Amino acid sequence: MQQHILVVEDEAAIREMLQITLNKAGFVVEEAADVYQAKTLIFNRLPELILLDWMLPGVSGLDFARQLQNDPKTQHIPIIMLTARGEEEDKIRALDVGADDYVTKPFSPRELIARIKAVLRRVSTDSELLSVKDLQLYPTEHRVMVADKEVQMGPTEFRLLHFFMQHPERVYTRNQVLDQVWGSNVYIEERTVDVHIRRLRKALALYNYDYLVQTVRGIGYRFSVRE
Repeated sequence: MQQHILVVEDEAAIREMLQITLNKAGFVVEEAADVYQAKTLIFNRLPELILLDWMLPGVSGLDFARQLQNDPKTQHIPIIMLTARGEEEDKIRALDVGADDYVTKPFSPRELIARIKAVLRRVSTDSELLSVKDLQLYPTEHRVMVADKEVQMGPTEFRLLHFFMQHPERVYTRNQVLDQVWGSNVYIEERTVDVHIRRLRKALALYNYDYLVQTVRGIGYRFSVRE
C-alpha cells in the first residue's frame, strides 16, 4: 500500500515540486498552504509522514510541530522540517519540539527522498514495546509509563530513552549518541547530548530510575540496570 505524505508549505512552486518528486517516488501526496488547511487534512486522514515548512503564515511550522506532538492522536506521526534556516540553534529547536529530521533549503530531491525513506524505516522498525522493571516505553503511542503513571518528558528525551532501551549495557560516545538520536546529517555540538541527558535523568528521577542512564567517565553514556 502506498504511503501517504502531507506537505505543509506556503510557496506554491515548492509544493508543486515536492508533489512531483514524491509521486515519482511512489508516495500519495496531499498539500496544505497553512496550518489551518493541514489540520483539516489530518482530521480527514492521518498521514504516515509530514513535510513541514518552518515559515508559514499565521502559525509557524515550529509551533504546529509542537501542537502535533502534544496531541495523542498525532504525536506518533514523523515530521521532517523544511527550512532555509541552517543555524545549529534552529536545528536544535526543531528537533526539540519533536521533528524527526531537518532539511535545509535548497535541497536535492534525491536527498529528501532518502531522508523520508530513512525516517519511515526507523518508525516501522521502532514500534516494539520496551520494558525494564516497571518502566515501559510505548513507541507508537509516544508514551513512557511507570506502573500506571505516565512519565513526562520532551520529544528529544523520549528518543534518547528509546535508543538507550533498545541498546542496554552498551557504551556510546556523545558523538555516537548524536548520530543515532539526532541523525548523522545534523551538525550539533556534543554538549547538547549532556543537556538532554540531564533532562532525561530529571524526568526519571521522579520514579527513582535516573540511575539507569549512567555516565562512563572519559567515554560517554550507557543504559544499564546495574546500579
